[in-house]
Amino acid sequence: MNWIQKEISVRARRRGFHLITREVLSELPELGEFHVGLLHVFIQHTSASLSINENADPDVQTDLEMAFSKIAPESFPYVHTMEGPDDMPAHIKAAMLGSSVTIPITDGQLNLGTWQGIYLCEHRDRASNRRLVLTIQGARN
Repeated sequence: MNWIQKEISVRARRRGFHLITREVLSELPELGEFHVGLLHVFIQHTSASLSINENADPDVQTDLEMAFSKIAPESFPYVHTMEGPDDMPAHIKAAMLGSSVTIPITDGQLNLGTWQGIYLCEHRDRASNRRLVLTIQGARN
């Protein structure tokens, strides 16, 4: 069993759902060396999350942001407001979606479905760069 782990930074983005599959892959040239394995992607933040979802129609990104904003609105009377009105809703959205995704590796490729991609789900209005930990576990060719 072989392991590789890297910490990377992805650029700051506006609030919304952003496909980052290509960015992640660009940081993992070693992926092609693995016959079988798993890629685990972990975000080191509490106001952003990760998800796997539709990668073809940008309307999905718009609808996801709209739906999550309705589920955790800024207008709710939160107690935790010291960091601004978008902070507590961001924590709720991140708790719902989660801080990691795990994807199978098959013959040097991520074994995602045809219409699947890795999303950075940014829940703050003015976020900074986000840190990700990428861990590959598997058998090399």
